[in-house]
Amino acid sequence: MAIRIALDAMGGDFAPEKAVLGAVNARRQLGNKVEILLVGQQAAVATALEATGYDGAGLYIIDAPEVIEMGESPAVAVKTKPGSSIHVGAGLHKAGKADVFISAGNTGAVLGASLFILGRLPGVMRPSVIGYYPTTQGWCIIVDAGTNVDCKPEHLVQFAQMGAVFVQKVMKIEAPTVGLMNIGEEPGKGNELVKAAYEMLKTQKGIRFLGNIEGRDLLHHAADVVVTDGFVGNVMLKLGEGIATAIREMAEAEMIARNLPGEEQRHIDQVVRGAIRRFDYQEVGGAPLLGVNGNVLIMHGSSKEMAFEQIIYRGVELAESKLPQAIAEAFAASSV
Repeated sequence: MAIRIALDAMGGDFAPEKAVLGAVNARRQLGNKVEILLVGQQAAVATALEATGYDGAGLYIIDAPEVIEMGESPAVAVKTKPGSSIHVGAGLHKAGKADVFISAGNTGAVLGASLFILGRLPGVMRPSVIGYYPTTQGWCIIVDAGTNVDCKPEHLVQFAQMGAVFVQKVMKIEAPTVGLMNIGEEPGKGNELVKAAYEMLKTQKGIRFLGNIEGRDLLHHAADVVVTDGFVGNVMLKLGEGIATAIREMAEAEMIARNLPGEEQRHIDQVVRGAIRRFDYQEVGGAPLLGVNGNVLIMHGSSKEMAFEQIIYRGVELAESKLPQAIAEAFAASSV
């Protein structure tokens, strides 16, 4: 049976054209394995779909006449725009008409609609968006990546639990390791939040806690799951994006300064591009919102067709993992 994905076709800076094109590309690759519900303003989405030249097989337009703009108040918009693509998309998932909901729209509104319509999993205090971080040994994940900027120690413990289950079920790492982002490796380092979280994590059942890790070790895969509050996590993600582009610019300047031949410059540029491309959010697509009673993927607002294509692959992966059930089971077991 095909996995059904509800895609907010009106979400992001380049909607609906890039969302629709990404959906078309993903459907061409996945075939009958996936069906995609393009949620948005009927005429605009239909025009974008027609422009791709695709025959429409496996893609279905679900009319949602309202749009929540990026600058709108999430709390107000979710309540006053029940016909928005975000609200309708989350509702399709709640009703069982879609296995996954994906949006590049107003992040606060996606979070609010997910909580309002889908609800939290039992025991979850703060749902959390993860961030994928490239390392020398594949991906690690950062939890939280920006959803919760002010946290309590018990929130960080839950981030660790949810992150570990995600890595186990989706990334297929049987016994994932967990590290706490800090300014030093020693147990007594850090602010009050981190020190208290450390004490709780070291006795928490069901996770392999390695202790504190430092920022310099992140890119060397110090842990599979890196736990932090959303303020620090978001800074880490955006710093990574900036480092990638800066390295390329510095490499170009160095090649010019050394007066390297054009052919040599092209080879070096290809190597640099290959090394840094995993920092590009277009390659990643987006990331799941952990802790809600459903499968929700949140994307960067500037996502283009590559990101939309990639996120649909991640959506299929997420639906197959039965992640919400696994998180609920892990929380129930840890409370015994």
